[in-house]
Amino acid sequence: MDIQERLSFFAALYRVDENPEAGMWYLYLTIFALCVIVYQLGFAKKLPLLKNVVIYAIMALGCTVMSFLAVFLPMGEALAIAAFVLGIYKYRLHNSRTEKQV
Repeated sequence: MDIQERLSFFAALYRVDENPEAGMWYLYLTIFALCVIVYQLGFAKKLPLLKNVVIYAIMALGCTVMSFLAVFLPMGEALAIAAFVLGIYKYRLHNSRTEKQV
């Protein structure tokens, strides 16, 4: 089995096997952006600035580990699906709240 066939979608998209340095940075930024979107859509609460900085710093460290796992496992794909589902949930929640007010 070729290494190209074992790569996840985002790892193959960023060609981690051909250009590992740039590909891993792109993969890390994609994982981090998707984690931020999922956090904002599903779990974020109004917090003071310093607490938000701590949360995002810990998230950045966790995304480092996740980006290494995302080379062969579908981490980015799972985060994209989670962001999509949470986006639909927030949209429907917003619509139901506006219907109740009218």
